[in-house]
Amino acid sequence: MSSDQNSAGIPGPQAGQDPGDSPFRVEPTPRDEAPQYVLPLVARIERAEPPHRTDALETAARAVLVMLGDERSLGDGEWAQAMRDWQDARIRKVVRRARGAEWRRAEALPGITVTGKSAEVRVFPPIPLDGWPKDLAKLQVSGTDLDDPEPVPPADATAPVLWMSPDVDMSAGKAMAQAGHGAQLAWWELSDDERTAWRDAGYPLSVRTPDAALWRELVASGLPVVRDAGFTEIAPGSCTVVADHPALRR
Repeated sequence: MSSDQNSAGIPGPQAGQDPGDSPFRVEPTPRDEAPQYVLPLVARIERAEPPHRTDALETAARAVLVMLGDERSLGDGEWAQAMRDWQDARIRKVVRRARGAEWRRAEALPGITVTGKSAEVRVFPPIPLDGWPKDLAKLQVSGTDLDDPEPVPPADATAPVLWMSPDVDMSAGKAMAQAGHGAQLAWWELSDDERTAWRDAGYPLSVRTPDAALWRELVASGLPVVRDAGFTEIAPGSCTVVADHPALRR
């Protein structure tokens, strides 16, 4: 299968995709037979001023959307083939952390830096699972832990919300990758015009954790749900994110 291109040149859902052939299913699917790629993200985490956890999650989700909508990812763009190969297989994302000279070396590689209120995340075009550039391969991938120093305000219900499971304990890096998965599922579900509007608005979104009762409602609501494949940290099949976009609530 190959990625469909809509009239706006923005990547859409997989052409002719069987609903059971999800990039996040636990059971083997035809996606497992394709060459496996990963979308690398690097979060800047300086010792003296680490980013706030929620802002880091939101910035990582926007970084994924920026990569999906970038002209270099579309049509005959320089990243388009890698993006198609990645979206034809399991949708893997790996978040690593960098500071100081490590961050400067990461910034020198082709990619896009997205800045939040306190966070900076650089997203790179997909690479083969075992093909990490040396300046990214040496970065730490596990153990990233961040906090919110102040209470997080309620989500803006007029904008997209990525609801994180209250039942699954994840490191900040894992949660950033899951937020990116949720943003991508929402993107795939939108129409051409809805994607364009989201892109033109700068991909506004928030990441929040609901209480247990609301989480159960969200999972059963018909909105896109990320069910993790269980490659790292959490059990296969865990529901981690519900992607709630106003256009998908109708």
